[in-house]
Amino acid sequence: MKIDLSGRNVLVTGASRGIGAAIARAFGEAGARVGVHYGARRGDAEAVAANLAHAVLLKADLADPGETARLWDDAEAALGHVDVLVNNAGVALQAPLAAAEADWLAAWERTMAVNLTATGLLCRRALAHFEARGGGRIVNIASRAAFRGDTPDYLAYAASKGGMAALTRSIARGFGKAGIVAFTIAPGFTRTDMAQEFIDAYGEDFAVKDLALDRLTEPGDVAPTVVFLASGLADHATGATIDINAGSYVR
Repeated sequence: MKIDLSGRNVLVTGASRGIGAAIARAFGEAGARVGVHYGARRGDAEAVAANLAHAVLLKADLADPGETARLWDDAEAALGHVDVLVNNAGVALQAPLAAAEADWLAAWERTMAVNLTATGLLCRRALAHFEARGGGRIVNIASRAAFRGDTPDYLAYAASKGGMAALTRSIARGFGKAGIVAFTIAPGFTRTDMAQEFIDAYGEDFAVKDLALDRLTEPGDVAPTVVFLASGLADHATGATIDINAGSYVR
């Protein structure tokens, strides 16, 4: 099966590296025009866009609600319209309970701002846009941690990803008759720059010891499923969560 998304416009947040970069490349290979969002790593985003036939660069700090709203406006202006929103951008900030409360709270609030509030704002903009156009697709990249939980140092990360999953289900149930479908992807531990802090703190053996497969998940293992869900071939799975965690958490 070859998925052809020629003529489709896709906004991918956090597309300068890791899972987001792999998703952007996969959409490009399927023929889509891709809005490549980045926060600070313009050089990395340019490298991703350079390998796509049709791409636009979009900068925004997703910790800032004003910039998040502007990101959607910029995507509409640059692409003309958006057919698919992929909320991939996220942070995983280590916040030990033994840290000063102000420091712990700062990590919690930034995690929620980037992972959940920005996702909510972009979904809100997408819903209005999609309703006016007769439909659209949303794919939210959550985490295994949303369902299995995480270590005590990453309580905020797990909580924010759990919120993303609930948001996605609510959208699927509330907007299906408007032609809008929504899916959650829940990757397990994936080899990305964001995961490196965890690997440095706990060791790679800790990350891979409970996998059913013989290697750590790579960004390229996640991207094809996102493209498939965005294609329209799986619309009757709206509201579903797809686990991509190498068998480390089977529900």
